Amino acid sequence: MKDLSGQRCLNHPEREAVAICPECKRSFCRECVIEHEDRVLCASCIRIRLQPPEKKHFILSRLFSVAECCLGFLLLWILFYALGQMLISIPSYFHEGTVWKDIPGLIR
Repeated sequence: MKDLSGQRCLNHPEREAVAICPECKRSFCRECVIEHEDRVLCASCIRIRLQPPEKKHFILSRLFSVAECCLGFLLLWILFYALGQMLISIPSYFHEGTVWKDIPGLIR
C-alpha cells in the first residue's frame, strides 16, 4: 500500500489524502470518500457500482414476446368461437320461457 503522508487529494490538491480507493487506486480527502459495504470508495467508483446493469434486448426474446401475444390472441379467439357455437346450439324455445313446462315431475 502507498504511503499517504505525502499524497494529496485528486479532487482537492490543497488537501491531504486520507484514503486510497481500492477500486481505482487514487488518493482522496475525507470529503471525497464514502464508506460502502465496509469499504472506503471514491464517489466515482460508488457511482459505477450503484448503476443498474444495462438490459440487453435480444431478438430472440422479442420474438418470443410476439409469439406469446399471437398465441394468447389465438386461444381467446378459439374460446369465444366455442362459446358462440354453444350459445347457437341452445334451442329457441329455451329463450321463450317455456323450458320449465317440459320438465317432468315439476309441480305446477
